[in-house]
Amino acid sequence: MTHGMRTDTHTPYLDGGRSWRDNATRYALLPLRVFLGVTFIYAGLDKITNSAFMKSSGAGSIGETMRSVRDSSAIPALVDLALKNPTGFGYAIAFGELAVGIGTLVGLLSRLAALGGALISLSLWLTMSWASDPYYYGNDLAYLMAWLPLVLAGAPVFSLDAALRALRRPAGGYR
Repeated sequence: MTHGMRTDTHTPYLDGGRSWRDNATRYALLPLRVFLGVTFIYAGLDKITNSAFMKSSGAGSIGETMRSVRDSSAIPALVDLALKNPTGFGYAIAFGELAVGIGTLVGLLSRLAALGGALISLSLWLTMSWASDPYYYGNDLAYLMAWLPLVLAGAPVFSLDAALRALRRPAGGYR
């Protein structure tokens, strides 16, 4: 007996008996998904439409940027590999960011998209922002950490993945 103390700390909605806490938990990753999706789409488009960025040399170019961080990166060999074809690497990163952003935003192959985002962020942290001192000034590490919940959970709501799962589910049954 609780002697007047309430044990039901939340009231169910008419949403299949889900409480507000259950709903909050269910939709918790949606703001992160939208932020990362939009940000990576923007980053990819920004690179593709910036003619100075997609050059091997010159102010603001991918080549010049990579040469400037080469000696301070955690893995100079990775930068050297990219410097063999800076323009190709720039396009690969830009189109990778676009694919990751779109996949994350619409929730298609969402865990794979999030893994791609995590790998892009990891490579940028180890190269571009490695020299940040203190380490938490480098934004790529924060992006890497932000991708991890999406790698683990995917996109369970408002996603093409969820819609495809619902189509595959037998009528009246659960998978």
